[in-house]
Amino acid sequence: MKAFQLSLLLFLLLSCYVYADSDYNERLDLTPLTPSSLLASFQFWSNASLQSYGQQHFEYIPRSLGQILQHAKTHELHLRFTTGRWDDESWGRRPHGGRKEGGTGVELWAWVEADTDAASFARWTTLNHALSGLFCASINFIDSTRTTRPRMTFEPTGDNAKIITEKLYLLHGTLPREVVCTENLTPFLKLLPCKGKAGIASLLNGHKLFDASWQSMAIDVRSVCHSNGEDCSIEMEQTVDMVLDTERSKRPRDNSIPRPIPKEALLCNESKPYAQDDACYPSDISRGQSWTLAEIFGRPIQGSCLAEAAGGKIRDSICLHIPDERETNSPPHAIETKHPEGSNRCYSLNPTEPFEMVLSHLGPQTFNAHASPPLYASRSITGHGQERGGVQTLLTNPSTASAINFVYFETLPWFMKPYLHTLEARISTSATTDPGIIKETFYRPALDRRRGTQLELLIAVPPSSTVVLTYDFDKAILRYTEYPPDANRGFDVAPAVIRLLPPFGNASSSIIKDEQQANYIRTTSLLLPLPTPDFSMPYNVIILTSTVMALAFGSIFNLLVRRFVGAYEVEGWDLTAFKVKVRGRLLTLKARLLGSGKEKKEQ
Repeated sequence: MKAFQLSLLLFLLLSCYVYADSDYNERLDLTPLTPSSLLASFQFWSNASLQSYGQQHFEYIPRSLGQILQHAKTHELHLRFTTGRWDDESWGRRPHGGRKEGGTGVELWAWVEADTDAASFARWTTLNHALSGLFCASINFIDSTRTTRPRMTFEPTGDNAKIITEKLYLLHGTLPREVVCTENLTPFLKLLPCKGKAGIASLLNGHKLFDASWQSMAIDVRSVCHSNGEDCSIEMEQTVDMVLDTERSKRPRDNSIPRPIPKEALLCNESKPYAQDDACYPSDISRGQSWTLAEIFGRPIQGSCLAEAAGGKIRDSICLHIPDERETNSPPHAIETKHPEGSNRCYSLNPTEPFEMVLSHLGPQTFNAHASPPLYASRSITGHGQERGGVQTLLTNPSTASAINFVYFETLPWFMKPYLHTLEARISTSATTDPGIIKETFYRPALDRRRGTQLELLIAVPPSSTVVLTYDFDKAILRYTEYPPDANRGFDVAPAVIRLLPPFGNASSSIIKDEQQANYIRTTSLLLPLPTPDFSMPYNVIILTSTVMALAFGSIFNLLVRRFVGAYEVEGWDLTAFKVKVRGRLLTLKARLLGSGKEKKEQ
């Protein structure tokens, strides 16, 4: 009995040691971008010690995802679900430096441990299929034709991955055609400790999230080690970024179709001399914007999630990035902390009380200055016809003082065959090619139905200049079974990934820390029209051929199988009786006809 009690005590002590380093934290950042746009950034951090992770003691790291990564020997994972387009000119620099967003659709890249390339791809396929079932997405369609191995674009962010880099293989895949919906949001929320029932995750409503102008969901799993390199832990970060239209989000669910605003709800400028009861001059929306969390997200925050995980410390769960002169109203149980520079204020949630915040329309309606993006990029398809075309990318450096260096990465499908000798880079004000713009090139050609094209360029753009990057390509003809159901719509081409190398042009003091890490920009996806056959013609041919075959087969079969004999050859057939019967019928018919003729003459 004593031995059992001693072993039980030892197990409890070991469990306490294992879970000592576990932690969970969450934060919501609200940033008004324009009078009608609001950026909401949800961040969730879950940590576990490397020892507990290796022994499959899961507390805050979800077991469903952790076992998948262990089975596929994945040391670092980055998964993105993105819809919409980020408006650089109106919204400024991308949140998190673009590190938490992906291209349109689904984007996945991971570092997999293996001994050979073939083994790494086999584990990559296993990882894709498992994540496809976990997140209810079509990630299993990332096959060899949609998989690339970048050389310069991505680097591991985990500390433990740098120890065994000789056995790590980076694989990258995209699905630009994938539609992100609530089927992907529900598994995302189930990975959280409170399953979206408490904390800031209670605001994540599918009707609001997918009604946003732009939204991105990200999952990052990596290993983090302290300065001594021994005390390591597994960190999983879940991020949801969305840009909401405040006026559309405030629209009630029962009035989803825009209708005229009642007269008493109109915001009129009463200072105008011609303002009357029957005349309303609309006031400037930038001077009368107001909203609440319940209006924007459909509900207030339902308390705090795992407040005990903070170890008794008060943590800031919500931060509103507005100047100090803006008026806000928050519940009395929330603890407010203002930034010394006066650019934001943060609130700590009560574990049991709901939290509601009101941004008042009273007072000055000012916004924090937006940091301009370090690079503007746009990409489009040029040319016409069904045989060939071209791609043109405009890269603009807004900095007036320094040049900007970046890695330009493109993944092209195998049926889009570029000509590398037509690759040109020139300044928009010049008609000749500048050989000093492209510093380095990595090109891996495509193999039909086996591998796509991979193109990586190291480019330098001078200050206050726009670089025009162009190349030509041929369009391949597919088999009729390789076309999607909506073949006339076209084929989606994955967005280009741009990795900005520091320094990023004109740097301000507020983003110096952000420049220590690589920043990313993704262009929009392209829609490529391919030669498309008339799929109704096979149907017509099948119908016509089937009809001809049925007629021909029926006639030939009838001639081959049916036996023709004379009437006198049939057994039991009395030909004389048949002749008498027919003659009697003919005489009867003749008598009737003659009788009717006599009656008419008599009349």
